[in-house]
Amino acid sequence: MSARTIPMTDELYEYLLQANRPLPELFVSLREETAAMPAGGMQISAEQGHFMALLTRLIRAHRVLEVGVFTGYSALTVATALPEDGKLIACDVSTEWTNIGRRYWEQAGVAHKIDLRIAPALDTLDSLIADGHAGTFDFAFIDADKPNYDGYYERMLQLVRPGGLIAIDNTLWSGHVSNPEKNDESTVALRTLNAKIRDDHRVHLSLLPVGDGLTLVMKI
Repeated sequence: MSARTIPMTDELYEYLLQANRPLPELFVSLREETAAMPAGGMQISAEQGHFMALLTRLIRAHRVLEVGVFTGYSALTVATALPEDGKLIACDVSTEWTNIGRRYWEQAGVAHKIDLRIAPALDTLDSLIADGHAGTFDFAFIDADKPNYDGYYERMLQLVRPGGLIAIDNTLWSGHVSNPEKNDESTVALRTLNAKIRDDHRVHLSLLPVGDGLTLVMKI
């Protein structure tokens, strides 16, 4: 028993990875290709991918939104967990990074489930709302530019159905959110959003020490 989350040593982390289901070879290849890139640290952890796939299945999601695709690992993980008629609308501004993801989506046989939209995500989300898609999504994932997190969150609250989930990445931000001396734009944006969601009576909340901090909210 432990009254708080135990420290994750390197040895314990290796055990955690081994105790989870082995990743398919294709998933490993995407992780390795991404890790070799200068921006490879932006990739979500393998265990976070496992968790998000389980959540997708748990709530029997059919329609999913993602803001921030990078090289497509989270989209690959979630799309694989979706039923054959499921759909993931993935928002990003980079064709260079998302083209890597496209290759793996095709190889995994899930490309038909992923609707990639290359445009500022706020524009895409506003268009979905304007086109009558409010309340039609089961699950949403936010992992993009931190200063716009509040805008993404507010729009996701409109687009997700009651009882649906929103997952927000990087909400512990390498511990910077708890450091009063860290006041750069991204840290302040995350700290402000964390406080806002804590007091937001529109949702139920759990902030978890998964990866770089993962906030889960269920829309009431």
